[in-house]
Amino acid sequence: MLRIRPAVPEDADLIVQFIRELADYEREPQAAIATSVDILRDGFGRDPKFRVLMAEWEDKPAGFALFFLNYSTWLGRPGLYLEDLFVRPEFRGKGIGKAVLAELARIALAENCYGMKWQVLDWNTPAIEFYEALGAKLQKEWLSVRIMGEPLRALANG
Repeated sequence: MLRIRPAVPEDADLIVQFIRELADYEREPQAAIATSVDILRDGFGRDPKFRVLMAEWEDKPAGFALFFLNYSTWLGRPGLYLEDLFVRPEFRGKGIGKAVLAELARIALAENCYGMKWQVLDWNTPAIEFYEALGAKLQKEWLSVRIMGEPLRALANG
């Protein structure tokens, strides 16, 4: 019933659709501005910046995971960073999210990663409880930091 496979360029439109559905779920639909052109360029070009797993339930698109490798200077090894994990509401409760995370864990081990990291919104109690049940630990002492737009340009210009 469940099939998890690497994405192919023909999945670009569906990946964008999943991204928009995730943005809706996370209460920020206006923030999802990526296009299929962006996905094709950055995920399937000569120098891919990320990879995607597609989850299908009975041959229907059920969800996706977008990830890339980062690097830990302290551990001297790469890590797998999960940027997005999304399962459509009608497919939740079937073990798809756990199966996708298990596949990502296999990839992390095969690529000698120290582990996996991702973020979760502080209000997303069902996801937090799900991750903790898997043995994941919230790193509450670390705060996410982001700079973009004009402040980024100002920093770059000295």
